[in-house]
Amino acid sequence: FTALQALQKGTQLYDRLIASGKLPEDWETGLKRVSIDVRILDKKREYVVQFEKLDGDPSSVYFFFDQEGEYTGSNFSGK
Repeated sequence: FTALQALQKGTQLYDRLIASGKLPEDWETGLKRVSIDVRILDKKREYVVQFEKLDGDPSSVYFFFDQEGEYTGSNFSGK
C-alpha cells in the first residue's frame, strides 16, 4: 500500500461523504489543500489523508488507513 493509493481511497471516501450530504458542499467548493502523512504506530505504518478547507470549523477532515490499505477511521481532529 502506497501514499498514492491512500490518497485515491481517501478521495473516494471524501467524495462519497459530500455526495451523501454527510459533509456540506463547502467542503468541495472551498477546498484549500489535500495532504498525506505517514505515521508509525506500534511499528506499523498508518496513512493519514487530510482534506483542509479555506474556512469554517472544523477546518479539516482526516481519513486513516493501515499499512495494508484498510480504512481504520476518520475524524475532524487528526488524532
